Amino acid sequence: MTGRDPMEYAWWLASRASGIVALALISLSVILGLAMAGRVSRDPKLRRTMIAVHEQAALAALIAIAVHAITLLGDKFLDPGPVGILVPFQLDHAPFYTGLGIIGAYLAAALGLSFYFRRRIGARRWRSLHRATILVYVLAVVHTLGAGSDAGTLWLRAQLVLTGAPVLFLFVMRVLPAAKVSAAGSAARPGSAPSPAPRSARSRPSRSA
Repeated sequence: MTGRDPMEYAWWLASRASGIVALALISLSVILGLAMAGRVSRDPKLRRTMIAVHEQAALAALIAIAVHAITLLGDKFLDPGPVGILVPFQLDHAPFYTGLGIIGAYLAAALGLSFYFRRRIGARRWRSLHRATILVYVLAVVHTLGAGSDAGTLWLRAQLVLTGAPVLFLFVMRVLPAAKVSAAGSAARPGSAPSPAPRSARSRPSRSA
């Protein structure tokens, strides 16, 4: 009697577990990043703690992503090969969604490791690039729902809701101030009503001699 090698299930379970851990760590890192960008807390001590946890969560997420991909090489059922885990849209299983996951992994690596080169990049340019971190979260969620074997389970959907709600809330709070500033800037462009002159600059009535 022949059957599937139990070790193949072990590789698949390892990849499955590390993928779920990676999604949780990405969610935590994005939530903390948005919270700090929105100045949720002005306490310096708490802010330093949030920065440290944000950085460590991002690095741990990269490790979990690597484990998620590498352990798939041991799964003879999927049999992705190096090309399947490194080149987007080449895996036979859900090629579109796995391809988005690979793109998200590369983007996560680029943004996460850019922290150590921010002095060379420049703080302003680095912050602008870092805003793309939200795309890593979106790609991770889409990849999970489209290619994950647990996508239909209640517990995973509950995890996505519990982590997605604060991400959405903080992202909207982050975007709204920028929208207000943009609207104020457009109101001051040529063609808009001129602002009244300061009282001191207005012409005073001449006194009679």
